[in-house]
Amino acid sequence: MKKGILVAGNLIIDIIKTIEAYPQRLSLTAIKGVERSFGGAVCNCAMDLARLDPFLPVTALGAVGADDFGQSILERFSAYPNLNRDFIITRGQTSFTDVMTEEATGNRTFFTYKGADSTLTPEDIPWEKLEGDLFHIGYIMLLNELDKPDGTCGTVMARLLRRAQREGFRTSVDVVTESGSRYKTLVPPALKYTDYFCINETEAQNITDIPLEHLDGEVRRDRFRRACEALKGMGVGRWAVIHSPEYCAGLDEENNFRDLVTIPLPPGFIKGSVGAGDAFVSGLLYGVYRGMALEEALRLGEATAVSSLSEKGGTEGVGTLEEVTALYERLGGKLRANREF
Repeated sequence: MKKGILVAGNLIIDIIKTIEAYPQRLSLTAIKGVERSFGGAVCNCAMDLARLDPFLPVTALGAVGADDFGQSILERFSAYPNLNRDFIITRGQTSFTDVMTEEATGNRTFFTYKGADSTLTPEDIPWEKLEGDLFHIGYIMLLNELDKPDGTCGTVMARLLRRAQREGFRTSVDVVTESGSRYKTLVPPALKYTDYFCINETEAQNITDIPLEHLDGEVRRDRFRRACEALKGMGVGRWAVIHSPEYCAGLDEENNFRDLVTIPLPPGFIKGSVGAGDAFVSGLLYGVYRGMALEEALRLGEATAVSSLSEKGGTEGVGTLEEVTALYERLGGKLRANREF
């Protein structure tokens, strides 16, 4: 097996502002604190994976600006000996996101500036120099050049994923949460060349048109299987997974359905939810890389997300596999981890 996981796509600086409550339009709310963190699929997933396993080869691919934000991302990556940053391009201005986090609930609202990473194209990927087993990219609907139409594959993102598969990589793609109709045009073409697809309940609902959320905010667990089947029907080749704060589920390569009710967290445990979705994806992909069955990989995804929730930033809460496992089990979860990893 070729060693390593490649993570491509968004590289973003998150400016996390803790607010009393989200205001109505034209109204005022108080900012209680401001912190800066690293965000986007590449920052979050690459660092999560590098933390989970310090011996795992991780490669980051994307673009940052020739500015302080871009330099801070590169310097942060250099702290991980197993994270290869040689294929990050420097041009333009680094993307950034203002993350408004409500103090009482941890709920987030995002305001994003699309900078250098949104200029990424398939031609920027040096396929002949890359080695690894898994190729993960995020996010659809936030990478302008890759969201463009393509006459052969439907979208440029789909063409990139097809090339990755032809180069021998197993593929994974993520989407960004937004309102609107772009899911219908941008996501299905990419799924035809996607082996592993892991998204949240809102994204799954928008892609499949299967309602997964009750009006009271709870998820409709009885519909997750049908939504996963719909994603598989669109082309997902191996695993289709949907996660939410209270429940996650998926179909594996043999269409076996596996689900998991997430563990309750003690009051005050959640410091912030920025990056929790990427943490879930990172844990799941690490499970894929290590040959776990879907059920165990779901548990590792949840455990990694729980660790992420313990800190405000996108990756600061994630530790080694042993640390993530210990925290998860201390909180009441059960993770059958192979200690030989």
